[in-house]
Amino acid sequence: MKKSLYSIFALIAMLVAFTSCEKDEVENTATVEMAGEWHVHVSALDPATGEEIDDDWFGDGDYNITTSNTAANVANEMWLVDANGTYYPYQVKINVNPSNMTFNSSTDAENLFGASAFLAQYGIDAGATVTITDGKIVKNGTKTPSGQPADYIEFYVSFGDDPFPAEEGTAEKYKVSGFRYTGFTADE
Repeated sequence: MKKSLYSIFALIAMLVAFTSCEKDEVENTATVEMAGEWHVHVSALDPATGEEIDDDWFGDGDYNITTSNTAANVANEMWLVDANGTYYPYQVKINVNPSNMTFNSSTDAENLFGASAFLAQYGIDAGATVTITDGKIVKNGTKTPSGQPADYIEFYVSFGDDPFPAEEGTAEKYKVSGFRYTGFTADE
């Protein structure tokens, strides 16, 4: 009889313990709709006409960038990070408008990425300036290589200490465009 009572009390205690636990709601960040990893490519633009002059200016092919929430968790700013090792790497805080899914940086925002081998080979110090203009994200605005709908990203980037316009006489800014990264091999 004692054994049965202990079993019943133990069962009741477990039920009370499990039902008294409250689960916290996990909230999204303020920029959840615009944040993510993006599979992109870079095109150079003719400074006179604004037309694309090279669809893969740096010869890197497609690669990934990220947009993410800042520590302030506000809806009007995010980080844009391009950590591609062979292209001009940058990390810049951008201003965002989530209602129309657009973004840009202040003119000549500081590149917070820091030193890189790419910048060093051209004698460029870390902390150079970056300007992001005409950024937009379009929900289901494109198709991936596998044919699935995906969000589309596009923006223009220029660098305050870019060595290429002086050396090449072209490409004062670059167009970055692509789709939200899926992780599927068929979309690489």
